[in-house]
Amino acid sequence: MKNRSSLILLLAMLGVPPVFATPPAATASKPQSAQQQRMATCAAANKGKKGDEYKAAQSACLKADSTAANKARTPQQERMATCSAQNKGKKGNDYKAAQSACLKGA
Repeated sequence: MKNRSSLILLLAMLGVPPVFATPPAATASKPQSAQQQRMATCAAANKGKKGDEYKAAQSACLKADSTAANKARTPQQERMATCSAQNKGKKGNDYKAAQSACLKGA
């Protein structure tokens, strides 16, 4: 016990923070990812619901948010989706060649 308190005193004199100290508030709160923000928004909207009702409402809310996010596609993403739909059913090198031709022609 005496050695432990001596070590703590020595570390304090050297300016080394103890390992068990709480981290500063600035490092504790990092920005949320887009998924975390959507989940928090949906959870707030479904507050008060329980069990299966809550799960169903959360699922519907998250799907609606992801559908809205998918609607905001770039022109390149639109071309990729269109070409992918046109080349559905093709496999391997046939698919790659058809995709390449479609994207170059678009």
